[in-house]
Amino acid sequence: MKNIKFIILFFLTISILFKAHAYEGKGEDLGREGPPPAGPYKLGFKELERAIKTEKKGKIKKAKIKFEKALNYLLKANAEDPANPDILNYLGLCSAKLGFDENAEIYYLLGLELNDQHNSIKYNLGVFYKNQNRISDTKEILNSLKNCGCKEYENLKMLIN
Repeated sequence: MKNIKFIILFFLTISILFKAHAYEGKGEDLGREGPPPAGPYKLGFKELERAIKTEKKGKIKKAKIKFEKALNYLLKANAEDPANPDILNYLGLCSAKLGFDENAEIYYLLGLELNDQHNSIKYNLGVFYKNQNRISDTKEILNSLKNCGCKEYENLKMLIN
């Protein structure tokens, strides 16, 4: 089942990549000097940070737009670097915030398949499970973080209790 979901996500990512490349090079040279524009990973991460700040301020509609923008950038980044657990973590976070629960879980699990010691993914997956009322799964994630001596363990433990 995981392999089928991975294959589906892979083909979706590839199709987005081809669409993105179809639009490249069609603009004019505006004579700009300086460094090249930031890549999709950096743009997605920055937009995700903005979305989280906006959400904390209670501006839910604006935050949703920013999460959608971050998701699009991160999908492009994933197409360029599909084996990056950090990108998969952020894709999972954006997907969860937008209500794409199945996709969020898939991204988190794919990230953990690539790096089963990625504490941020474990934490975000634990929060996701908690929000889904999957308490036993949340406790399992908490248990996997128990010996890390990290803030993710403490934060997830506080969230459960």
